[in-house]
Amino acid sequence: MASLNLLIGVCVAYGAFLFLVAFGAERAALKGKSGWLRSPVVYTLSLSIYCTAWTFYGAVGYAARSGLEYLTIYIGPTLVMIGWFWALRKIVRIGRSQRITSVADLISSRYGKSNLLAVAVTLIAVVGTTPYIALQLQSVTQSFAVFAAADPTARTGEETQTTALWVAMGLAAFTVLFGTRNLDANERHHGVVMAIAVEAVVKLCALLAVGIYVVWGLGGGVVETLARIDASPRLGQWHVASGRWSGLIFLAAAAFICLPRMFQVLVVENEDERHLRTASWAFPTYVMLMSLFVMPIAVAGLTMLPRGANPDMFVLTLPLSQGQSGLAVFSFIGGFSSATSMVIVAAIALSTMVSNHIVMPIWLKLEPGRGAVVSGDVRNVVIMARRISIVAVLFLGYLYYRLSGGGAALAAIGLISFSGVAQFLPAMIGGIFWRGAARSGALAGLGAGFAIWLWCLFLPSFGEGVVIPASVMQQGPLGLSWLRPYALFGIEGMDPLVHGVLWSILINAALFTGISLFSFPSPMERLQGAQFVNVFQHSASPRGWEGGTAQSEDLMVMAQRLLGAGEAQLLFQREAARQGVQGYLPEPTGEFLQVLERELSGSVGAATAHAMVGQIVGRTAVSVEDLMAVADETAQIMEYSSQLEAKSAELARTARQLRLANEKLTQLSVQKDAFLSQISHELRTPMTSIRSFSEILRDSGDLSEGQKARYAQVIHDEALRLTRLLDDLLDLSVLENGQVNLNVTRVRLRDVLDQAVSATGADRGLMVLRRTPAQEEIWLETDGDRLAQVFINLIANAEKYCDAVQPELRISLRQSEGQMMVDFIDNGSGIETDQQAMIFEKFSRIGEQKAGGAGLGLAICREIMARLGGGISYLPGQRGAAFRVVLPQARAIAAR
Repeated sequence: MASLNLLIGVCVAYGAFLFLVAFGAERAALKGKSGWLRSPVVYTLSLSIYCTAWTFYGAVGYAARSGLEYLTIYIGPTLVMIGWFWALRKIVRIGRSQRITSVADLISSRYGKSNLLAVAVTLIAVVGTTPYIALQLQSVTQSFAVFAAADPTARTGEETQTTALWVAMGLAAFTVLFGTRNLDANERHHGVVMAIAVEAVVKLCALLAVGIYVVWGLGGGVVETLARIDASPRLGQWHVASGRWSGLIFLAAAAFICLPRMFQVLVVENEDERHLRTASWAFPTYVMLMSLFVMPIAVAGLTMLPRGANPDMFVLTLPLSQGQSGLAVFSFIGGFSSATSMVIVAAIALSTMVSNHIVMPIWLKLEPGRGAVVSGDVRNVVIMARRISIVAVLFLGYLYYRLSGGGAALAAIGLISFSGVAQFLPAMIGGIFWRGAARSGALAGLGAGFAIWLWCLFLPSFGEGVVIPASVMQQGPLGLSWLRPYALFGIEGMDPLVHGVLWSILINAALFTGISLFSFPSPMERLQGAQFVNVFQHSASPRGWEGGTAQSEDLMVMAQRLLGAGEAQLLFQREAARQGVQGYLPEPTGEFLQVLERELSGSVGAATAHAMVGQIVGRTAVSVEDLMAVADETAQIMEYSSQLEAKSAELARTARQLRLANEKLTQLSVQKDAFLSQISHELRTPMTSIRSFSEILRDSGDLSEGQKARYAQVIHDEALRLTRLLDDLLDLSVLENGQVNLNVTRVRLRDVLDQAVSATGADRGLMVLRRTPAQEEIWLETDGDRLAQVFINLIANAEKYCDAVQPELRISLRQSEGQMMVDFIDNGSGIETDQQAMIFEKFSRIGEQKAGGAGLGLAICREIMARLGGGISYLPGQRGAAFRVVLPQARAIAAR
């Protein structure tokens, strides 16, 4: 007989095994070896999250109590998967094109990116999923209790009472560890998905093993087992209550689409729409195998176990009653897998919804008008919010379990949760197929349906007299019998579940349709409606922003805080290159703002991303083309409008480019005048000194030897100064004309940096120099002297112009997309925005206070890097002067 301590050890070992599986998958994904993680087989197995402890344990109990009615829970999702081409494919396409992160994000994005609607969906999802989490905790607790009852050395008191709490704590730790590693919820949780796929195989094998043992080990074969089922008074009769069967099939199909955990694996974790084609037959096959031995196990338990045995635990108690401890432990692991996988994914999905649609909007309101651009990193705030949400969600499930007493049948608890999330169905399906669906209708329908579900199903599930007094259950509130939870509007005699589902969904759909028909959606709702309904015609969103007063610097700051510095800079650099703008700051066009909003939505959801961009831009606008598309005008007018809009955008872009060119020419003209004045001064000053002191030496015969030496030294120093100026001019001219000869050799980057630091004396001055020597062990094929010349100029500029009280220069390396980048970032006040575009031009000087020289240093650096096949640019948004030197990766050789 397996002891309770052994069972706990098995749980810990199994949890460690899942940890290693998840960790290995995460490492493989980080190394780019994730091809096998993106296979349709893994995707199909991840859908097994639908088969929870209710399916593993509760299906047998459901069959023992209600016969073949348990099949309705499998028929619903099977019909959805068979008809994947009609609805699921569309939802997945919308999710990928709009970067949807959750079911709340989908509904709010469809209805004008309404955060109020997102909050409503999030709260309903949390409340609706709470009973389901409690179901999983109850199943694990009951399974422990089964083994504890069979173990004479176990204490069944306080130890089993705290089992659910320990399970909840362990699941919270695992989910926090692997479910919140990435801020971008649209990124795939490879570790979690792989762990779920492994659990899918484990629970299927465990249930099949018990079924095979029951049929051939206890029942004597298939014929004898079927005969025993036919002879059973409860299982051998075909009782089909058409109303209840239809209702349960509808409920299971709706829950398969609307459950937050199912939406997570169906849509968010989907790597390729073509995986749905495989899953359309593979998933029904999986659930068929899961249900294959339900009836044989049920009839064996009813005939072989004592009267009063819990049917939900037949999968465990049958092997234990026959002394098959190993099989019972294997069965326990299968049930444990079913429960834990559901709780993990549900917690991830709900925490994403809570952080994106409740925490982030509150944070934005704490800093009105500044929330999107204030300093600080929001990523840690969002990740911490998700981790706290995971713990809170699991605590709510545990609280429901304790308050409800944990005595209800598993199937009954699961159906209550199904009916709660099914309230999303009218707004979701109506939104993707009906362009006239309105936000006000969705809100009214959701609110009414949720209220009826609470009154008729959720609150009574705690038991009579726990939340709703027994008198109210029997007579109605204030004696209004037509408001009784199980006889709403005076309709009596119906099954309580069918009664609650019927009224909640009916009123939900009626309000949604009626209010949508009699209200006019906003332009943004109409625009999103066109995008959702016609997603296969245009998966990319049209322009919905005008740049207005948006500043690229503010957008960069916001993007860096949510996406990270590297990803944000890469996004801005790509857009700047596409627009033909030099540097990292593109024009804040409507098209770019739409792209930025979609990228941000992967981290904080569509509604919050829309609000954050709106804080900076100041307003949204729907273009003429979009309004024409929404209004369904004739094709001729739409074509004319499209051409007109394109011409207008082209003219606006040309005007911006001409304005920028004019401003640059004006600055160059000013710099030219300043240079002529400066260069004449720079040339005249040493020449004047040389002439004056040479005349003194020539005309004065009574000079001492010391005076002659001092005057000769002055002449020598001024001649060197004049030579340096002429050398810089000649060097720049040679570089610009392409006449320079490069001495390309194999050099180590660390040695080049050491040479530059030594030449400038930066390691001996007042400036603090921060480097990471381990990163600098890179071998290059380049002209080491020329590269050192660039580094010397940048370090010398930092020494000269950094205005911090304690000057500091950080030199860091990074590699990205085939390039090696060396960043030089000081802690000063940086370079003014209006000067950043000109600093690499000839005769331009950084600042005016300590400026010296002719302003040729950065211009020479630019030409050198161009000849070396790389580049140099200014990095905005770094709180100090920041320069990036880029070398092609093809010329970098990793040190061995």
